[in-house]
Amino acid sequence: MKYLTKLKMYLISDANKRTNLLIKKNFFRSVGKNFFFQPRIIPDEPKLISFGNNVSVASGVTFVTHDVIDKVLNNMNYNYKFYYNCAPIKVGNNVFIGCNVTILPGVEIKDNVIIAAGSVVTKDVKENTVVAGNPAKEISTFDKYVKNRKKINKDGLYPNCDAVINQVWESFENEKG
Repeated sequence: MKYLTKLKMYLISDANKRTNLLIKKNFFRSVGKNFFFQPRIIPDEPKLISFGNNVSVASGVTFVTHDVIDKVLNNMNYNYKFYYNCAPIKVGNNVFIGCNVTILPGVEIKDNVIIAAGSVVTKDVKENTVVAGNPAKEISTFDKYVKNRKKINKDGLYPNCDAVINQVWESFENEKG
């Protein structure tokens, strides 16, 4: 059944429908309310991942719940048997994980966290932070990000995508003259 769900993830174009499928199939250890999962590729060991409430996972995110280095080490002359190593990943509440982020085994992401696109999360992320980079490091606080985002949006969120597109083009053309 797990492999059929993985195949469906490739074939369903709508991210909301993919998210609903994962929730319906109880694919992860746990998923809170207001969960959004955009990636088409899901981890090999999804039961090692839990998500809190109000979590959004952008496209291309990789959750690494295990390594396979034992395959290499066991073919070397160490006179020792290495075993498969795995660890859970726990995502708290109010978390945004940007495009192409990689999260390594054993990481806990606390509440109110933003992980910038392309980051590699190698250790726990404390609450109320914005992290970025490889390895991911704190670059701001969650509250500062929200404050700056309010400045950008001035009147709150745009009502729809068309309004955003029109305003961005208008600003761009005004700046370019």
